[in-house]
Amino acid sequence: MEELSAESFVISAGRSRVPGDPLNVPPVLASNFYLPSERIYARGEGTPTIDAFEEIMGGLEGGRALAFSSGMAAVAAVLHRLPVGAVLAVPEDPYHGVKGLAEEGEQQGRWKALRLNIRDTDAWRDAALTADLLWLESPANPLITIADLPAICSAPRKAGTIVAVDSTFATPLVQKPLDLGADIVMHSATKFIGGHSDLMGGVLATRDESLHEELSHRRKLSGGLIGAMEAFLATRGARTLALRIERAQANAMELAQRLHTHPEVVRVRYPGLPDDENHEIAKTFMTGFGPMLSFETTGDGERASRFCEAARLINHATSLGGIESTMERRAVIPGQETIPETLIRFSVGCENVDDLWHDIEQALQASSR
Repeated sequence: MEELSAESFVISAGRSRVPGDPLNVPPVLASNFYLPSERIYARGEGTPTIDAFEEIMGGLEGGRALAFSSGMAAVAAVLHRLPVGAVLAVPEDPYHGVKGLAEEGEQQGRWKALRLNIRDTDAWRDAALTADLLWLESPANPLITIADLPAICSAPRKAGTIVAVDSTFATPLVQKPLDLGADIVMHSATKFIGGHSDLMGGVLATRDESLHEELSHRRKLSGGLIGAMEAFLATRGARTLALRIERAQANAMELAQRLHTHPEVVRVRYPGLPDDENHEIAKTFMTGFGPMLSFETTGDGERASRFCEAARLINHATSLGGIESTMERRAVIPGQETIPETLIRFSVGCENVDDLWHDIEQALQASSR
């Protein structure tokens, strides 16, 4: 069969196609298997359910994938491979879980952390010559900042330096870091991959066979394997990823444009807007601008909180990437106090765009009183 588009691959991959087998690989609720067999124990060799999910994710990224119990379990597998005395380069304000791991490692004397502005490409290129691991997050949470991944991932490096990219906000349908020269790409499958706010999972993908084996061994030792039901749900969610991203991304673009001209919105952060500071670099390597945006309301933080609470269709909840729209004021999250106090992170879902806009308008009106 000729090479399939991502839209077709995500639907067709991870199936046995053996006569008599179920069309969808069912949740295999097993911890051990009859011997002799290459598959002995689920923590080490996984299950057919996990195999199906990893086949989908590996194919989408153009590498081999490993499924973890959460995005943070996947992150930890990468960071904890660093030897004592290593140098870790991370964004100035990374995802709070990554920030916590980086700080913990420093406090324990395990590594030194360099904190770099995600848009300072020269600083990242310089760090590649001295750091042991570059941990990039793009688009970044919650300011939707875009790193120049082609320039950073292809920069000259110290021997053995690894470049890892958290591509959760983009998904494999919007950008492919491995194609740009990254060694590892990470996804929180809890978000867009699963797509229904009903599971926790993480994914690492790489093209380096030795790195894949090392991360697999680390997952086995730490017990970070994804569960059977979570892998089943993640596979089911991934089947509709292309449809959901297409709709949500179109909704995000339309809402960003409308918010941009609203008198009670101070700023919209979305790389699809031509005057956004990330627009020019994003359009050079991303196939779209994604379903995530942030915006700042007029007034103070309390007004922004009232706005979130006044929504009727958009869900006032943390996390992101579901088929349903969610939003939250990020400055109330511990560790995110440095971001603008009225910033709302908006994960745009697949609802009717006019219904979403009407909800935003009524919430802005209600919160202004």
